[in-house]
Amino acid sequence: MAAAAEGLESRETAAASKDAPRPAVESVDAGPGAPPFLAGNRLNLDLYPKGCHQLLHLCAQHHQQLLQVEFLRLSTHEDPQLLEATLAQVPGNLPHLRSLVLKGGQNRGALGACLQGTLTTLPTGLSTLAHLVHLDLSFNKLVTLPACVPQLRSLDTLLLSHNRLSELPETLGALHVLTFLTVTHNCLQKLPPALGALSALQQLDLSENLLDTLPPEIGGLSNLTELNLASNRLQSLPVSLVGLRSLRLLVLHSNFLTSVPAGLAHLPLLTRLDLRDNQLRHLPPELLDAPFVRLQGNPLGEASPDSLSPPGTPQVLEMPKLFLTSDLDSFPVTPQGCSVTLACGVRLRFPAGATTTPITVHYRLWLPEPALVSLGPHDSLLSGVLELWPHGVAFQQDVSLWLLFVPPRARRCHEVVVRTRRDNSWSDLETHLEEEAPKRLWARCQVPHFSWFLVVLRPVSNACLVPPEGTLLCSSGHPGVKVTFPPGATEEPRHVSMQVVHMAGRELRALLGEPEAAVSPLLCLSQSGPPSFLQPVTVQLPLPPGVTGFSLDHSRLHLLYWAPPAATWDDITAQVVLELTHLYARFQVTHFSWYWLWYTTKSCVGGLARKAWERLRLHQVNLIALQRRRDPEQVLLQCLPRNKVDATLRRLLERYRGPEPSDTVEMFEGEKFFAAFERGIDVDADRPDCVEGRVCFVFYSHLKNLKEVYITTALDREAQAVRGQVSFYRGSVPVEVPQEAEAARQRKGADALWMATLPIKLPRLQGLKGHGKGARLSLAPLNLGDAETGFLTQSNLLSVAGRLGPDWPAVALHLGMPYRELQRIRHEFRDDLDGQIRHMLFSWAERQAGQPGAVELLLQALEQSDRQDVAEEVRAILELGRHKYQDSIRRTGLAAEDSALPGTSASQSTEPAQA
Repeated sequence: MAAAAEGLESRETAAASKDAPRPAVESVDAGPGAPPFLAGNRLNLDLYPKGCHQLLHLCAQHHQQLLQVEFLRLSTHEDPQLLEATLAQVPGNLPHLRSLVLKGGQNRGALGACLQGTLTTLPTGLSTLAHLVHLDLSFNKLVTLPACVPQLRSLDTLLLSHNRLSELPETLGALHVLTFLTVTHNCLQKLPPALGALSALQQLDLSENLLDTLPPEIGGLSNLTELNLASNRLQSLPVSLVGLRSLRLLVLHSNFLTSVPAGLAHLPLLTRLDLRDNQLRHLPPELLDAPFVRLQGNPLGEASPDSLSPPGTPQVLEMPKLFLTSDLDSFPVTPQGCSVTLACGVRLRFPAGATTTPITVHYRLWLPEPALVSLGPHDSLLSGVLELWPHGVAFQQDVSLWLLFVPPRARRCHEVVVRTRRDNSWSDLETHLEEEAPKRLWARCQVPHFSWFLVVLRPVSNACLVPPEGTLLCSSGHPGVKVTFPPGATEEPRHVSMQVVHMAGRELRALLGEPEAAVSPLLCLSQSGPPSFLQPVTVQLPLPPGVTGFSLDHSRLHLLYWAPPAATWDDITAQVVLELTHLYARFQVTHFSWYWLWYTTKSCVGGLARKAWERLRLHQVNLIALQRRRDPEQVLLQCLPRNKVDATLRRLLERYRGPEPSDTVEMFEGEKFFAAFERGIDVDADRPDCVEGRVCFVFYSHLKNLKEVYITTALDREAQAVRGQVSFYRGSVPVEVPQEAEAARQRKGADALWMATLPIKLPRLQGLKGHGKGARLSLAPLNLGDAETGFLTQSNLLSVAGRLGPDWPAVALHLGMPYRELQRIRHEFRDDLDGQIRHMLFSWAERQAGQPGAVELLLQALEQSDRQDVAEEVRAILELGRHKYQDSIRRTGLAAEDSALPGTSASQSTEPAQA
């Protein structure tokens, strides 16, 4: 997906250099000379490459419409000097600016992480923006707050998340009208007493920092309704917090609190007090009995270790136990150590003394992508990718990690290992398996560092350190495979590893069509250090099954060698001396790679070996496409191993209907393929893995290869049903595609791009008349809003769902959904975060369909959940809908020429009449 995104970005850059960039929001009344990205009073340059150049060009032209701009968005992924020069032009050219968004985070690294922008300071001239009420500086590299910010006396909203701030200045107290302040994911160690002077502040988010104390002046925030201090290092709270009489939400989870003020229970408006995962052993009764208090993960009622020990006994602190829910992505670790259970099937144990200072550990479970997964030719992936950071952090003692994985069907001559990444290279950790239930297995290892971790099934590997004196390396999976290193084979000790892969005789005979053909186990040897040994190394391989050293025909025995990146196997029988015994063949080599002993009458042995080697890597799978019974526009696409098809269909057919699965397809582990809808059906979703109407998959044999999308058609379905198809391809979609769904029954070669085609049917829409019985209806498109205020369609809601991420529970609560329903959604989609978000949003939208004020309620919920970025995108969509509606009214002549339409000014309403 990262490669597809890079290709798309390069195409957009090329298009921008050739033509004018396309507008994010089309301008209806921008005037004949207005640039396309200048829409009314909004200037969105963060979606375009070289946004600074665009803004400098507009300023150099002294474009009159710049005087009307109130909202400016500019990406900070630019050259720092160019960015500073561009911002210096803003005060003189955009004097009426009300909102300034200077965010990074739009670009992602090779491994999918959001990259911070280059912004480190702001020009002092920005302090003259007298009308500025909204400033967003998130995802940048600010070490100190720019001096011009406290001088913006009209500032109402300030966002500083994901920077490098270690403190806030005393001058921040000059922002007397500030109501919203978020400084999450920074390095704050203390807060200025002047913070208490922000008397108008209503929402304050200081989570994910390094705060260990709070100033007593924080109790002066009389209008504060929400305070978030999660994931800090707080050990106590000032008593002045009980003076926050307007407080409704107080979040203090993942700290080191041992006590809290009892007066918090008497705050008149408090509806939620989150104290999870702290060190609370005792609480006042009024807090214990309060229904709005959350206390999971605290050692409540347990005696402190020092009270149980005799006098003079060294104090032994009990290890805390933390249980994190799916809405938390971090947890604290102290020198006392802790045991942590994450909601994504991961456990960690930090022994006492593992760290000398308290730290906050973050985690994320990634969907497997080629850039995040390193697999050998015969490896299989058994889990998602776990990321723990800060990366490279060193502990004084080993940290234990348990990863839940999908048990493979058979593990003969294979083993399960945890693979980790460090310094751009992957290595396998010593892994132990623990069985909690028949189908619930854990892979346990000791973590030497924090990075990416995944569980892999690989052929049994044996390794040794070869000294200059020589040694012997034997395979534990195949006792007959040995490698003998003579004295003097190497001057410096080097690490050598061996893997052995077995091929069933039935598969070989089916491939060659020769009843007497046989092969030995496939041997892979790898080493560190120089490519060759100083002395020949003796390799012993067992003879192919059914062949003995006294009866074999030497003309049929072939020793094959393959070294990456070559694509062919070379017959080296004539280049080595084969020493045969009754059961074994021995030969000498000086460098390592792959070796294979064949016994066959076929002449082209190298080509046969390549096909056999690929057959060992193939997985037989089927492709399915199912349509939801209640909503046929919702299509489920899945690729799964052949043995899992029947059980999966039985489980899904209660909610879905669809065609039979495709014929058997053979795919490699980690292979990328596409699904494309054809014959008038298109994908109706803004998905990051959807490029030019194709949905991208990456196949992993033991994981869920599943996508659920909405489809649409431009054809009229009121008269008849629409019949289309979805085809699966390797690589790009060819120009000519199969014409009929029955083409899926045809057999294709292994190298063909097209793999299978399955039919899709959209039932006839019910017209305004004739509500006949038994009519097979498709649900009408889900729209929120109205024509005058703007619509949010299914596609728009899917785009919103794709942006929410772990913030969705907060949005749901602000939408008025009961907490019990959130728990039910988490349970029903416990392994699918996207499913949780979509189900929450669409179930709420279905209940709100046709109700006035639904869109405004969604906007308020997004803003209250600190998702101002998504709220602004929704507003842009609504603005575009309003413009289109007003323009259509003008074109049809339904609007009076002397009256202004709702949402337009008088000057705007007269322009079409003059034209």
